[in-house]
Amino acid sequence: MMNSKKLFSFILLVAYFYASAPKAFAQSSSTKVTELFVDLIRYSDYQSANGYKENSRWLKDHFQQGQSVIIQNKKPTFSWIVESNETNSKQTAYQLLVSDDLEKLARNEGTIWDSGKVTSAKSSAVLFDGNGLTSNKVYFWKVILWTDEYTTSSRTASFYTGELTDRYTTAYYPLQRTDQHPVKITAFADHVSAIDFGKAAFGQLRLNLESKGQDTVYVRFGEKLDENGRIDTKPGGTIRYREHKIALTSGQHTYQVRFDKDKRNTGAAAILMPDYIGEVLPFRYVELIRYSKKINPEDIVRSMVHYPFDDQASYFTSSDTTLNKIWDLSKYSIKATSFAGIYVDGDRERIPYEADALINQLCHYGVDLEFSMARRSHEYLINRATWPTEWIMQSVMMAWTDYLYTGDLRSVERYYEDLKAKSLTALEQENHLISTKVGQQSPEFLASIHLHNDHLRDIVDWPQKGILGLGKNEEGETDGFVFKEYNAVVNAYYYHVLLLMEKIANELGNNADAQFYQTKAKNVYESYQKNFFDADRKLYVDGIGTDHAALHSNMFALAFGLVPEKYKSDVLSFVLSRGMACSVYGSQFLMDALYDAEHNDYAFQLLTSQEERSWYNMIRVGSTISLEAWDNKYKPNQDWNHAWGAVPANIIPRKLMGIEPLTAGWNTFRIKPQLGSLTHASIKVPTIKGAVLMDFKQIGNVDAYQVSIPVNTEAELSLLASGKHVSVTVNGQRVKFTHKNKRAYLPNLPSGNYTIELSN
Repeated sequence: MMNSKKLFSFILLVAYFYASAPKAFAQSSSTKVTELFVDLIRYSDYQSANGYKENSRWLKDHFQQGQSVIIQNKKPTFSWIVESNETNSKQTAYQLLVSDDLEKLARNEGTIWDSGKVTSAKSSAVLFDGNGLTSNKVYFWKVILWTDEYTTSSRTASFYTGELTDRYTTAYYPLQRTDQHPVKITAFADHVSAIDFGKAAFGQLRLNLESKGQDTVYVRFGEKLDENGRIDTKPGGTIRYREHKIALTSGQHTYQVRFDKDKRNTGAAAILMPDYIGEVLPFRYVELIRYSKKINPEDIVRSMVHYPFDDQASYFTSSDTTLNKIWDLSKYSIKATSFAGIYVDGDRERIPYEADALINQLCHYGVDLEFSMARRSHEYLINRATWPTEWIMQSVMMAWTDYLYTGDLRSVERYYEDLKAKSLTALEQENHLISTKVGQQSPEFLASIHLHNDHLRDIVDWPQKGILGLGKNEEGETDGFVFKEYNAVVNAYYYHVLLLMEKIANELGNNADAQFYQTKAKNVYESYQKNFFDADRKLYVDGIGTDHAALHSNMFALAFGLVPEKYKSDVLSFVLSRGMACSVYGSQFLMDALYDAEHNDYAFQLLTSQEERSWYNMIRVGSTISLEAWDNKYKPNQDWNHAWGAVPANIIPRKLMGIEPLTAGWNTFRIKPQLGSLTHASIKVPTIKGAVLMDFKQIGNVDAYQVSIPVNTEAELSLLASGKHVSVTVNGQRVKFTHKNKRAYLPNLPSGNYTIELSN
């Protein structure tokens, strides 16, 4: 029998789950198809006009007239999400039907393609194999599927073909407008109305104003307030402030404020706003000056511009209020900075960079059921490389991440030769390391990586010492890194991308290339230890010819698997001694390194820190979108809308809650929570197979989890189990598990909803 303390804990546990389990865990007896994708586009019939979504469907003329989703591949892929509350529910077969006749499709006739009943659990990236599609035409499709328990049919979806091509082309959405009214209007003296939209956004403004004569009003826009609660007219850096003059005419009229183009962010390398949208400005606050009438919320409209975004696709909440605010900031940042349709570095330049795009990609996957913007951005950068050595190699990282999260290999296959070049094997020297400073950057090499009118330079972190407004004696964000001919950080990247290229080559069935990259990776690993590891201090130095050891040399070695097991604790101790001695960009790899080394308590301290170098500081200074730097002092020309500062949007789902794919398309994934001091947390992580849900509650010596594993997937659970006498129950039944390194491992957990209780 239970003692009284255990009985009380058990009662509390049952009561908690009964009262607070998310609605997403509610039971239903049906198995159903809930989402349909064509070429990874969730809303393949999306049509809009001037940025506003239209409700008309399946009409060819609407696709042609509006800004719509266009499928250009002769062989598109089809994906679908299956939901079921049955444990171990598996799709056993599917039948795909594509038709140009809606009525015939309703009778299960695929006039263009009938796959027949295919015995397979595959539900993502199923390649079209029917009669040839025709350009500029509407098609309809659905899927019938079989599980062990049910046969079910999806709804009917449609897609529109543009000019079809044999070469793979990524489909994408047009930009969307969302009209918003102020959350607060404050009247000041002298006919000044201060208007607050609650959060900053890239957008435009419409005003409904009334005048009896030829009045002139002034409209101010800003991202930042001064100490008096007014718009800061000298905010510093690239924090935005604008003033516009409007000459009113007699009567009541609607006025559209038009923003002039900024020379800096509309240059040759910038992503320009499409004509159907026009120029935008990031702003949260508006002031209307010299207008005597009362302003009502309905009289002022901000038209926010963004990529289509599903706010309900993800959620996170926990017992730590600071962490909750940081999640909200980070998630919203991904939506707000999507205004260009391609990942850009912020408003100052609006230029895509690989480093920004990689972090943006991981964050976007963490907060929305959306894959096209990440892929389009990655492919854009394939042909428009930027100058940092490490960032060139991040194209390989983005390609592998894309495949891992989507299961769709077509983009990787198309750009394989480019990815081979961007692994930078052409720069490898006799010591098996790469260098950008020993005369190997020939015109042919630079052309192969698509770096135009420039050459590679090592970056490590940004900004470096004494530039972009930093004083000559200010160190920048590289922790004093000493740049030498052979750079430890650059070669850590090199080792990592060689391993990824081996995986990519294997997926493409290119065994010779896979062996080539495997051998190179082995040689780099050995050379790395020989040339960069200081055996006396048991840490990694910055380069050959210096004894300086920066945070970056050690955290990248940890993050990319270059530290032998016997030295991990020593290297980790050095990393801990340096704190957050990196930029918001570097923090991505520092957090990865800490969580992968299972030092979650310290990682949690950094994640929730309220020091100046923290995500909370972005909130404290007044921004609602993540900053380009921790504070103005670390990058005096920074802007207030940089997605690479939103790292928690991917670290919270991937590392804190520990939900990451192990194989392509989420066929298998890991749940390895590292929750720090949290006593409860809930998350919804969107995936191409359906949402992964997890709810955690700590009551006494019981760690209780509710987990929902999507159909057609399998999870590996790794739960912290620090006690000597650990027991685990799954849905009330005690189960066997592997107890190793203070963790309890439950492999091969099939789809379904589970209550898992771990007693220490």
